[in-house]
Amino acid sequence: MKIFIKNFDELTLDELHDLLQLRSQIFIIEQDCVYQDIDGKDRQALHVFGKKDGKIVAYTRCFQAGVYFEEASIGRVAVLEDHRNMRFGHDIIERSIEAIEEYYHATAIKLSAQTYLVDFYKSHGFTIIGEEFLEDGIPHVGMLRVGAL
Repeated sequence: MKIFIKNFDELTLDELHDLLQLRSQIFIIEQDCVYQDIDGKDRQALHVFGKKDGKIVAYTRCFQAGVYFEEASIGRVAVLEDHRNMRFGHDIIERSIEAIEEYYHATAIKLSAQTYLVDFYKSHGFTIIGEEFLEDGIPHVGMLRVGAL
């Protein structure tokens, strides 16, 4: 998998289409969750995505501090189902952390993790903050990672 990092204006129309399709496939269809994925924040995001054989198979969007949370943040973490046993989730999260440090010079990163993925995020240095809550009908928990540049 080759990983790309682009601002919204740098995305090609095909890349934008494919990443929105990936997000819809996972968050709306696979998780059977009706919510507003196109929330007006993609223009402010740093899009981190992995391609394999020309197809986007892994994705995150990253924000500088103050857009979603007081801290920089990672969201919309997605890996196509048939690619989840290839460590692509780990690769895309590691590169997203590096991108936030590189582009935003931030060491504190917050995210809302689906509860079943807590151990995955813990393996990347995130710790639970706060209580479990429902987001779009799915159990989540806030997580924070404080690293060093």
